[in-house]
Amino acid sequence: MANVESKKGGGFKGAPDSVALILFFVFWYAGNMKYNEYNTASLSAVGGKLAGMTMIVATLQLGVCGIYALATWILNLNPVNVFGLQLPTKQNVPNLSSADVAKTVPLGFCSAAAHACTVFALGGDPLFGQIVKSGEPVMAAVVNTIVYNKPPSFPKIMCLPIIVGGVAFASLKKGEDGAYGLKFDQTALVFGMLANTFAAFKGGENKKLMSDKGIAERFGGVGNQFAVTQILAFFMCIPVMFGTEGAMFSTFSEKLSSNTDLQLNLFLSGLCFYLYNELATMTLKVTGPVTASVANTAKRVIVMVYMAAVTGKSLTEEQKIGAGVAISGVLLYSLIDDLLKPKKTKAA
Repeated sequence: MANVESKKGGGFKGAPDSVALILFFVFWYAGNMKYNEYNTASLSAVGGKLAGMTMIVATLQLGVCGIYALATWILNLNPVNVFGLQLPTKQNVPNLSSADVAKTVPLGFCSAAAHACTVFALGGDPLFGQIVKSGEPVMAAVVNTIVYNKPPSFPKIMCLPIIVGGVAFASLKKGEDGAYGLKFDQTALVFGMLANTFAAFKGGENKKLMSDKGIAERFGGVGNQFAVTQILAFFMCIPVMFGTEGAMFSTFSEKLSSNTDLQLNLFLSGLCFYLYNELATMTLKVTGPVTASVANTAKRVIVMVYMAAVTGKSLTEEQKIGAGVAISGVLLYSLIDDLLKPKKTKAA
């Protein structure tokens, strides 16, 4: 993010970085909200979670991402700064070797799996799927400890039962006799947990990849890294799509060719997915950990409320309480180390 100025001082300078940052926050949230809306509309247009076309929708969303990424390279221009009332920036094709691309494949795979599982989870139940997704830190702690040998601190570990408890309570429903029993959308729970697992692996692989300063320089910025990752994710989803839902592809094609709502919602869901992720990366990169944690927590609450309004499906009392507990646990998990960090004393 940069305030672009004319060398002569008479041209358009763009909004100040402080104003641009606020606008990036706004459009990050808006993009996430609209992605969830368009994704839900796309899945409804093909017949919902039982129609057998969810993987096709998820794959083609990544296809839209890939086309957008290629367009930025062809035009040598990334327009994302326009959302902050600043001028677009140049985006050259990254100068990657075949070895660099091979090292990016694990990240692309994890991105593909996390995205596809998220689409399945939200297709099962957009609201409960969001609640399950809020439990991502739990799987991140497990994966980082076992696979990457980077366990969370003890205070963070103590926050995990709060998150798990919140999600568990959101899965309950009070019966007519007053007793609680488990009642939840199984698709949302299973694929939400899988999405959290792959998201944890994605975070670990991203850190590992970008720790190589040579590759980071050759990517030429996080915009290019995200673009390459989405293209790889798209190509990885194609064989899975045909392997699992290939028999339904002709039916989907007929629906797509005749249903303009499906065409529009599928395109916009892919575009919003790309843009809100890029805006989130740009925003969180220049904010402190506390601001980032609060922003992510607020985003989940706002998206949940928005989707309840869009779908016309209200949260049960158990889901409201459970979501509140889980999201509060995530916020505490994100902040606990900073809160308990000993304050620096000024030298006499």
